[in-house]
Amino acid sequence: MSLEAFTHSEPLTLGVELELQLVNTHDYDLAPYADDMLRLMQRHPLPGTVVPEMTNSMIEISTGICHSSSEVLGQLSQIRDALVKCADKLNIAVVGGGTHPFQLWHERRIYDKPRFQELSQLYGYLSKQFTIFGQHVHIGCPDADSALLMLHRMSRFIPHFIALSASSPYVQGQDTAFDSARLNSVFAFPLSGRAPMALTWADFEAYFNKMTRTGVVKSMKDFYWDIRPKPEFGTIEIRVFDTPLTIERAAALAGFVQSLGAWFLADQPFMPTEDDYLVYTYNRFQACRFGMDAVYVDPATGDHMPLREHIMRTIDQIAGHAAAHGASGALHLLRSEAAAGQNDARWLRERQREEQLLAEVSRQAAQRFRGAPP
Repeated sequence: MSLEAFTHSEPLTLGVELELQLVNTHDYDLAPYADDMLRLMQRHPLPGTVVPEMTNSMIEISTGICHSSSEVLGQLSQIRDALVKCADKLNIAVVGGGTHPFQLWHERRIYDKPRFQELSQLYGYLSKQFTIFGQHVHIGCPDADSALLMLHRMSRFIPHFIALSASSPYVQGQDTAFDSARLNSVFAFPLSGRAPMALTWADFEAYFNKMTRTGVVKSMKDFYWDIRPKPEFGTIEIRVFDTPLTIERAAALAGFVQSLGAWFLADQPFMPTEDDYLVYTYNRFQACRFGMDAVYVDPATGDHMPLREHIMRTIDQIAGHAAAHGASGALHLLRSEAAAGQNDARWLRERQREEQLLAEVSRQAAQRFRGAPP
């Protein structure tokens, strides 16, 4: 199978996908209500889509093509309000967060769709362990070569994305000591990790053709990379974000991606090289494990610094581009949280310290997703 041609898209447009938890309102464990939710949601004319995910206690919502983070927020708000209405009818709740804090993976059921059943056959128990919840952000690129340049430039900011979105400290009732434990499940898959260093579409195509000749991959969908090109949309897709607890944070993260993209296109601030990846897995691990308290190693200089400091410095550096794209408010939110060392993982831990009951933490997280005041 040959690689699809890279479709034209408007540069810096955004699309956001959120994988969400469906829980019962009795003990706030996951509930197998995906089919019922999808049926009820069909009655609501909405932007974007609502589709099933790997197991039947999850759904994925996505926006249409957006031009700004406020447009992302507007579309997510409409979808969220419809979700809440439908969930109330079914007496269930919808929750953000990268992992459900106490569900048991072996109780999950694979959603009845050929691709999911196929993946389940291939990956065994990993498929049920894939009951994890991420946010994916697509950003439009002017052409195929620009997309690869954008992808490798964005790679330097993967730790920033992880720490700012981290919301998966608990797995099967245990505090993992990670801010983002979700990504440990992703890393178990053989085709996860980083994209190969190809800066032209011709080189990338050659790599893709070699991979398909091995019989290991059939399409781009088989790559679970942290960032992958999506030629059919004319975008790159960033996949390391945990699903945040609120749609406001999800939209702010999209604003951060758009502002970085605008900076790359306008200023061409640096040329990515293979050596950028020498510290890549270390930086990524630090962000997953320690969140805002991580150490960041600058790939260009080798300097070590607190990640939150680098996040604030980056946001200050791209402030002009953020303003030009209406993302100043989004970046202000993220900057102030970085300054305070705050993210959703910390919020979840604070609630658990207070409540000593993860079901109650999930209940409060469901209230946050609804847009209820904390």
